Amino acid sequence: MNTATRTPGQAPVTIIGAGLGGLTLARVLHVHGIPSTVYEAEASPTARAQGGMLDIHEENGQQALRAAELTDAFRGLVLEGREATRVLAPDGAVLFDDDSERGRPEVLRGELRRVLLESLPAGTVQWGHKVSGVRALGDGRHEVTFADATTTVTTLLVGADGAWSRVRPLLSDATPSYTGRSFVETYLFDADTRHPATAKAVGGGALFALQPGKGIQAHRESGGTLHTYVALTESQEWFAGIDFTDPGTAAARIAREFDGWAPELTALITDGETPPVLRTLNALPVDHRWDRVPGVTLLGDAAHLAAPNGEGANLAMYDGAELGKAIAAHPDDLDTALTAYEQAMFPRSAAAAADGEELHDLMFGADAPQGLLHLFTGQE
Repeated sequence: MNTATRTPGQAPVTIIGAGLGGLTLARVLHVHGIPSTVYEAEASPTARAQGGMLDIHEENGQQALRAAELTDAFRGLVLEGREATRVLAPDGAVLFDDDSERGRPEVLRGELRRVLLESLPAGTVQWGHKVSGVRALGDGRHEVTFADATTTVTTLLVGADGAWSRVRPLLSDATPSYTGRSFVETYLFDADTRHPATAKAVGGGALFALQPGKGIQAHRESGGTLHTYVALTESQEWFAGIDFTDPGTAAARIAREFDGWAPELTALITDGETPPVLRTLNALPVDHRWDRVPGVTLLGDAAHLAAPNGEGANLAMYDGAELGKAIAAHPDDLDTALTAYEQAMFPRSAAAAADGEELHDLMFGADAPQGLLHLFTGQE
């Protein structure tokens, strides 16, 4: 058994989950001379793909990276021109096209995670540690049990372990529920050469082609890679009727929902060069919060899972930075640190979740895409 012990002026921190939020917390703690250990279920940093593009916002994500003293490294990851945005009608007509920069530079999630990992002391992240259970021991101490039956005991446990957090039940009975919408993820590679009409339609940044209840969203990543999320407002039972183990049949079934759309748009589905992947969208209650429990807290999706709205990664990093700063400010009084962090985090995350619900309504509501066009143009 590994047992974390308390020493004066130092707060031992156990972080579950090596996503952007957990790693930002570990990095900010390191900047302040506070050690931590991050336990991650994945076997290695390259065990799975880390998702697509992220626009990093000045008011949260960029502030977190400043607190982590990684601004220069972040700037080196920015893909120029990816802030461009266009909205197309189903027939391919351009409804909105803007290639200006808006102070939200785009980076690849995997590259940002790599920078965070490389900024930590060797051994900070313990790979291949899947949590099978957690339990309170009293006096703010908690025991974490891993799938291999090993355990660790900590005086500060942070759940940065995402939507289906194993740590959350220590604080809250809330569980994520289906939003009524899912995404289907596809990729095209070397699109400028192999799929020129589709590459031209997507442009240099993000594409939105929307109708009420559905849409095709794509983003140009590095080079000619086009990363697509097809949105459909259908029940989980409807999606269960599609055999995603048969990529061709699944893609054809999804594409049927877009019959009559421009072929350069539907090619993002039918010509996908990876098997289509179903991404079920779940969310916690908008106002999710909990009473203060000694020795444990949550950040990121574990604390405030919401439908994708461009804020998730930014909020997770900001949570990590703010929690790290609170611990550094009160290293001998963890309860004060956690109280300060949570009381600021609750309203911040609730406001972002509410904004996200409003954005999804603009994108997929009854007057789509007009709501999104009004948002982009500033028109009422």
